[in-house]
Order: sequence, then C-alpha cells, then structure tokens
Amino acid sequence: MGPARQDEGLIELVLWPADGHYWLAVSDPGTGKPALAHPDAASSNGRGLLLVDSLATAWTVRPRRTCGTSVIAGLPFRQDG
Repeated sequence: MGPARQDEGLIELVLWPADGHYWLAVSDPGTGKPALAHPDAASSNGRGLLLVDSLATAWTVRPRRTCGTSVIAGLPFRQDG
C-alpha cells in the first residue's frame, strides 16, 4: 500500500446560478452510492438526502471522473412578489 494522498478525505462544495436555480454539488472520495433513506427518530444519521429531496426541485447522484461521488441539487431562486 502506497503513501496516503493528501486529498483523500477532501469534500468539495460548488455552487453556481443557472436556469432559475442555485445548483449545488457536494462531492467526496467515497465509493458508495448515496440513497434516500427514511430513518427513525432515534437514528443519528441518514437524513442528508431526505433534506435535499425536500428542498430541491431536482437532484441526482453522479460518479466523479477521477474518484468518488457527487450529489447535485437544484434549489430554485427565491421569487419576491
């Protein structure tokens, strides 16, 4: 096993406006595929995608080109009267 890469635990967040939304991409080097869960009240985790699903008009999970996974979500611009 070789030396650890400096960015192995790096979590990346990117935000950009387009098409009436703020698009948010959260990426990490993990190999698993995040999935929507419905944890019970005693659970201490498993709510991340539940929140994304409640707030976003669209979202997806994509593998990254090099390694890891990204969750990309579109949050609509706030429309004031």
